[in-house]
Amino acid sequence: MPLSTFIYSGYPTGMNLEIAGNVQGFKQQDGILTIKTAEAEARVYIYSPTIIRVSISKNFNPDDPSFAVIRQPLADFDFDESSVNIDITTPALRLSIQKSPLRFNFFTAGGISLSEDDARFGTNWQGERVICYRRLFEGERFIGLGEKTGNLDRRGAAYVNWNTDAPNHTPESDPLYKTFPFFIGLHSGLTYGLFLDNTHKSYFDFGASTDEETSWFGADGGDLNYYFFGAQGVAKIIEDYTWLTGRMEMPPLWSLGYQQCRWSYMSADEVLNIAQTFRKKQIPADVMYCDIDYMDDFKIFTWNKKTFPKPKQMLDKLKEMDFRLVTIVDPGIKVEEGYKEYDEGIEQDYFAKYPDGENYTGYVWPGRCHFPDFFREEVREWWGAAFTALTQPGVEGFWNDMNEPAAWGQNIPWIVKFGDKFMPEVRNAYGMQMARATYDGTRKIMGNKRPFVLTRAAYSGTQRYSAVWTGDNTGTDAHMLLGQRLVNSLGITGMSFIGVDIGGFSGNPTSELMVRWNSLGVYTPMFRNHAIQGSKMREPWEWGKGNEQIIKKDIEQRYKILPYLYSSFYQSTQTGLPVSRTLAIEHSFDGNVFDERFQNEFMFGDAMLVAPVESTKLTEDVYLPRGSWYRLSSDRFYEGEQIVNVQAPLTDLPVFVRAGGIIPMQSVVQSTNEKGDGILQVHVWNGREANSFVYYEDDGVSYDYEQDIYYKRTIAFNPIEKTINLSSVEGSFKSRFMQLRFVLHGFDGVKLQEEIIENKSGEIEVKL
Repeated sequence: MPLSTFIYSGYPTGMNLEIAGNVQGFKQQDGILTIKTAEAEARVYIYSPTIIRVSISKNFNPDDPSFAVIRQPLADFDFDESSVNIDITTPALRLSIQKSPLRFNFFTAGGISLSEDDARFGTNWQGERVICYRRLFEGERFIGLGEKTGNLDRRGAAYVNWNTDAPNHTPESDPLYKTFPFFIGLHSGLTYGLFLDNTHKSYFDFGASTDEETSWFGADGGDLNYYFFGAQGVAKIIEDYTWLTGRMEMPPLWSLGYQQCRWSYMSADEVLNIAQTFRKKQIPADVMYCDIDYMDDFKIFTWNKKTFPKPKQMLDKLKEMDFRLVTIVDPGIKVEEGYKEYDEGIEQDYFAKYPDGENYTGYVWPGRCHFPDFFREEVREWWGAAFTALTQPGVEGFWNDMNEPAAWGQNIPWIVKFGDKFMPEVRNAYGMQMARATYDGTRKIMGNKRPFVLTRAAYSGTQRYSAVWTGDNTGTDAHMLLGQRLVNSLGITGMSFIGVDIGGFSGNPTSELMVRWNSLGVYTPMFRNHAIQGSKMREPWEWGKGNEQIIKKDIEQRYKILPYLYSSFYQSTQTGLPVSRTLAIEHSFDGNVFDERFQNEFMFGDAMLVAPVESTKLTEDVYLPRGSWYRLSSDRFYEGEQIVNVQAPLTDLPVFVRAGGIIPMQSVVQSTNEKGDGILQVHVWNGREANSFVYYEDDGVSYDYEQDIYYKRTIAFNPIEKTINLSSVEGSFKSRFMQLRFVLHGFDGVKLQEEIIENKSGEIEVKL
């Protein structure tokens, strides 16, 4: 029996293992190298010097669709053939395609191995399931896959991608809500990335049960369609991956402020009362939420006529207090004649169906529901236009929930069809397509005003449309620490705008945990407090006067650093580098950053290092990587590459600033609408190495920045020349800050922080 097809004993009769066999022929045409074996066909595409795509299939789809990829391959490339290999070489990579049997091996341009097919099995099929076995290198680590529990280093773990409503998940549960089949491998001082663009149920095993010999990935159906990234440096790979799959837009500035949510505030009066209390107590906040109870019988795009009788009046009052409102939307459309969205969906035939044409019915909050087929453009347009029911009263934020898609019992039959595809092929992309429909629709309706879109379920590329949060967590220290790992891991996969439910969605956190988690929320890209019905109220004043003051101080800190945070989001739009960054991005081969004691630490933007601490601890061991560091709260100086034990009272989460760090700040404001005192505080920490920071500003609400109506300048610190230099302003936006105050840290005897100067548009240089 040939190697390409044989039967292992123990499998059901006829469960053949088919292995891609020997190359029988190949050709290049229209920028595609096509390789044929008796069992399959492989296609190779070049997207850039550092990105090569390999797609292997028994039955190619000529339409070649992707929900994630927005780029096109190069039109042509060269290759060399020998009796043994077909070699494709770019300035950064060499792909050596072994002919007998077919194997794909990636090397640096200098010939050092990055990633190789397993010599025995390579790509193989069992029925429709396709798997690729890869060589496992000694000491190889893996990071990524987005919303996955477990350790920062995925080595020794296995995961499944199957978007799931997981309300009672633990720190070990898998799968969760989102699918990001992209990881980065680290070995031998080298880096590579791999993105399996396949929306079927997929699998990643990083040497979990293969005696340290192989890792493997694959899916229940479809093609083995992957993109290989060969750039050196994790940040460069993230930049390439987000070039391929897209980057986020600038978020509305107000969405970076403090957000208050609950399932549910039960009436307009309660929503307004909570907002008024924030203002009365002078605790900064920008956003209120309405969960499912604002609707009429949970019907999407309706308002409860008894408890929210005049939504525009409520929205007007919120806006008078400088609050925005975010409302939840679920995909389930209640089966009820006379309900506008149901009637239109039936008339236009917009719902997912059984193969016989009957609309699929599942139970969710409204009861019996049909589900929009978001994979069809006309359905997405219909869904998007329906948001006028929310935008007309003044809603500006849209929270997409239950879109895994969730139905009570979870098991939506696999025979349900979305367009011409069955549920198993597209489940992992359903939430993404709902978020896409929401974003496209609200952007169109709102004209030049930026919508805020939030989604629970997602697939690679969702960063183009929406922020995400990590779903229904629990009020425990373990979930607080897990949440930070999820945020950091999602950042690797292109998602920068991420939040967790501060305090935990379910359960009742202790007051100490609530205080500690809130202090960590300051350094979470989306800062939202949210809780389940029946749990203790979670607003900042519900924890006693002393704790209220601590929480207030921390929320004020969030508003102080908004100029730095907004600029950090601008960086995400340009490079894909996330706001919250695992230390493995910059220190990929420092074993300490993977130590379970330190794996939750992260950089917040370029300058800040944050060390999460359990609520029961008042001191903590912190690993400071290469460089020099200052404690943010005290300016105490530390050399890096050491473990330090630091004080960690509930009033002072361990946050450090990199020596040479530049952090623009502002005075405390009560909301992002508040003008403030007009002074931009430029904080600089002394260091031995030069550093720079790109400061960015725009109006925070419109798309005018797309027409160069923004304000951007580079702030540079030069320790040799002892200068701080602000480059000339780029863009035509006038800064909201009329003056500059330089605040120096670690500069002995320098009193520059007493001086306030005019914020001119030309170059500004200050001698220290």
